[in-house]
Amino acid sequence: MKKTKMTQSLIAIVLGSVLAGGSAMAEETLTQKAEGIASKAGDKVDSSVQHAKNYVNDSTTTAKVKSALTEDKTIKSSDISVSTDDGVVTLSGFVSSQQQATQAVALASKAEGVKSVSDKLQVKDNESQSVGAYAGDAVTTSKIKAKLLADDIVPSRNVRVETNEGVVQLSGSVENAAQSARAESLAKAIDGVKSVKNDLTIKP
Repeated sequence: MKKTKMTQSLIAIVLGSVLAGGSAMAEETLTQKAEGIASKAGDKVDSSVQHAKNYVNDSTTTAKVKSALTEDKTIKSSDISVSTDDGVVTLSGFVSSQQQATQAVALASKAEGVKSVSDKLQVKDNESQSVGAYAGDAVTTSKIKAKLLADDIVPSRNVRVETNEGVVQLSGSVENAAQSARAESLAKAIDGVKSVKNDLTIKP
């Protein structure tokens, strides 16, 4: 009888130890999982914060480049579009001469926060564009922008449109080649468009 009680007691102790060990292991596993989730969430927050910082830095850089272009009286800065992505500045639009394009790139390169400059500026074919032609270009640009805005495929807010004597330049960024081709196709379909220069970049 005593042996039986002792055996039962031993079994109880062993079972208790196993259960306690299992409980500790379960707690450890749960802790590890919780730490993993917290770590991933932390990484996402860090990534979001970094993305926000980059966006603010790029916006500041764009403003500084625009300011530098505006201060230079030899350049018609109103015809130049400036965008920045991770310190890489893209200049697009039209200038009257190659010299102005070179000057614009040089000014942009000197601005604080600029890593490099992508020159997508176009030299106008005719420096003395008539008022009528200019008005026609403004209408053409507006029509293309309206088409892009109404389209479900193209992210129109990321696409810039410039028109000079019927020559349309598309710049900015899209997510894939299909969006780029679609934007070009829509622009070509507008009355008054002679040709389309597609300078859209595809996001990596």
